[in-house]
Amino acid sequence: MLVLAVDTTTPSGSVALLEDGTLLGEACVESAATHSARLLRSIDFLLGAQGRDVKAVDAFAVAAGPGSFTGIRIGVGAVKSLAFASGRPVAPVSTLLALAVKIAGDGARLVCPLLDAKKEEIYAGLFEARTDALTEIIPQGAYAPDAFFARLPQRRVIAFAGSGLAACRARLMPYVRDKARFPRRSSFIAAEVARIGAAMVLAGKGVDAAALEPIYFRRSQAEERCLP
Repeated sequence: MLVLAVDTTTPSGSVALLEDGTLLGEACVESAATHSARLLRSIDFLLGAQGRDVKAVDAFAVAAGPGSFTGIRIGVGAVKSLAFASGRPVAPVSTLLALAVKIAGDGARLVCPLLDAKKEEIYAGLFEARTDALTEIIPQGAYAPDAFFARLPQRRVIAFAGSGLAACRARLMPYVRDKARFPRRSSFIAAEVARIGAAMVLAGKGVDAAALEPIYFRRSQAEERCLP
């Protein structure tokens, strides 16, 4: 099964191509340019480098959120269009889960992805690596930093990663002290999105283009302005 995966939820945009569990390639770009300006070029480049056509793709996977509202809409919109045109299934993958899988690749038992949600909040969740899967210990969601950090186990080593660290690391440390670990991994997650997405499709958890929805966890600023 050939899977094309897209992540535009953060400035670290990436696209990956996975075939039968083997990563064929990943195009990763950290740029000030918008995802709308570079996403389709990245897809064309990756497919062209493999001598493939988008018609050969058997399934799509997309980081559906949380993250940047604009970025999510760009990625979900692009994948929805490709899936609609081809009739192929789509796997909507949590950005937090994909980042957790990447952190766990270093052998950590407890992993905590943190994304800066702006407005004094973070997107976060706590996962535990058990056998071949991650189990959600603290549910994924939008949290006030201190409210989330207070729920973390204080006597267990936890690996952290994500854009939320830049904004909240100083607030985190009193809660975890010497139990915090910060593995040095890139922030590009399309390869993880592809692997998770492939497993979802094989398990019958893919959706058709019309049913694809973003994962927001909260209203956008524009939506809040429209509330009475």
